[in-house]
Amino acid sequence: QVQLTEYGGGLVQPGGSLRLSCAHSESVFTIDGMGWYRQAPGKQRESVAAITNTHATTYEESVKGRFTISRDKTKNAVYLRLNSLEPEGAAGYCCRAEERIRPGKVVELWGQGTLVTVSS
Repeated sequence: QVQLTEYGGGLVQPGGSLRLSCAHSESVFTIDGMGWYRQAPGKQRESVAAITNTHATTYEESVKGRFTISRDKTKNAVYLRLNSLEPEGAAGYCCRAEERIRPGKVVELWGQGTLVTVSS
């Protein structure tokens, strides 16, 4: 069963913005790191941004200054604000979460993804 659900993808013009949301609907465990990945047609999946449970963030070089990752720990949710989107940013975006089942045991969860299309 998929426990992560993404929202917010869609069609946007070059230079436009979107906000993606992802939430773990049924978690009863602590969520450690969360992040966003993307995969464009014919390309490998790549990490876009990540955020720890202390809100430290990292970004893929090409999105620095344009994308912003944030999270709401009370909702087990992670968000990605995409500004100044370029055609190269078009891809399927999915979120990832690290669910800590017990000390030393972390389970990796993935969402199904949401499609971002950048076109005029």
